Amino acid sequence: MTPFRVLVVDDSAFMRKIISDLIEQDSRFQVVGTGTNGREAIEKVKELKPDVITMDVEMPELNGLDALRTIMEEGDHTVIMLSGVNEEGMRETILALEFGAFDFIRKPSISNAQDIEHVGSELLSQLNAAMHAKERRALWEEEEHKRREKSKANPLSPRPSDRQISFSKDELWKTSAIKPTTRGSTYLRNKNGAQIHEGQPGSNSSKRAEEGKAKPVKARQVPEEQPVSIPPKKRRQASAGVHDVGNHSVVKERDERLHKRAQDSDINQIVAVGCSTGGPRALKTLLENIPADFPAPIVIVQHMPPNFTKSLAQRLDSFSALDVKEAQDGMLLKPGAAYVAPGGRHMTVSQAVNGQYQIAIRDGELCNGHRPSVDVLFESLLPLTSLKRHVVLMTGMGSDGARMMRKLYDSGVTSTFAESEETCVVYGMPRSAVELGCVRYSLPLHSMAGKLVQAVSLEK
Repeated sequence: MTPFRVLVVDDSAFMRKIISDLIEQDSRFQVVGTGTNGREAIEKVKELKPDVITMDVEMPELNGLDALRTIMEEGDHTVIMLSGVNEEGMRETILALEFGAFDFIRKPSISNAQDIEHVGSELLSQLNAAMHAKERRALWEEEEHKRREKSKANPLSPRPSDRQISFSKDELWKTSAIKPTTRGSTYLRNKNGAQIHEGQPGSNSSKRAEEGKAKPVKARQVPEEQPVSIPPKKRRQASAGVHDVGNHSVVKERDERLHKRAQDSDINQIVAVGCSTGGPRALKTLLENIPADFPAPIVIVQHMPPNFTKSLAQRLDSFSALDVKEAQDGMLLKPGAAYVAPGGRHMTVSQAVNGQYQIAIRDGELCNGHRPSVDVLFESLLPLTSLKRHVVLMTGMGSDGARMMRKLYDSGVTSTFAESEETCVVYGMPRSAVELGCVRYSLPLHSMAGKLVQAVSLEK
């Protein structure tokens, strides 16, 4: 087998040597070149055409972040960032993930042999995962090409990623609101409890609603395959000062309504999200398309080391109409807010004595090799049967979250979502859930927010 070609970029000669030696401990990889700054990285990517690039975030002349943007603009490349633990390095690492880096690792301490060994093991794990994901993506694209060719003969046939997952009769959905029947068909219950099939009078079929043959179940409907367009906080606030001058009373009424909602912790729904490799970019796409008046809190586990999750939450907050923050122990859950589990610690949800729902942050053993763990979060939702629970798994290595999604599914959870392979950076966690037969909606990332808003709106 021909080794995968690796380009190592770092301004420190000593660090280039350490990283190169760590990589070549695995015979599947060969370091074919090194670079000292971002400019050299761009030149050597063109010259050497490596399979994967490791790149320091902070470098002279042209830093890793700016080099990454140029490299990704010129082609689809696999880049793993090496980040320092200072605040600036963490912020730039989050941006790098947003710009398309596969993942990142913390730079090792050169004075600690054990730390170097640990980082080396993590780096090799990520390199192997990156190459596996690249090979799987190539296979998926080949199969997709065959499907497109086949669809020319049958253009009305939907792509698998656009279909809802169907189940056998002994795996029927256990809620009274939405249940699967046959592929591409669901049935709902009207306000009197009677079953109504999609496409029949009284159903929530968007097609028949458009034709005027049925009234929607709720006044506020979201197209199934179209995300809600929500402007970032800063842009929305800036535009309010320009365009809303003549409608001050309307703006004031809206702000008071949103403020009241934010202060209200009486919730009856919750959304729980789990993701890993590729997650920061996926979370940005999801959260920036959910409206400020979303009636449920969102709790999120993103596999990430300590300190980085604060920068992630701040970055997501700048894009989302929701109030996004790093979770703290004892926080009360509120609608219109999203809570990111702190790196290196588990997050759970429980009901307090006064009936409100709150977050608990704790240490504890690794679960599925992770802390925070998606399974730990999902498991905490099992006893909260008075809440309508919606659970989501997006891109990530491994199977964290799938086992507890299955248990939630069996307990009668309201809805389950998994990101389809079409848009996953790594189709691991969602795939595990699909294989366990507990996914109600398998959707590409760009369709996730709209369908989630629809599912939560139907349960209001």
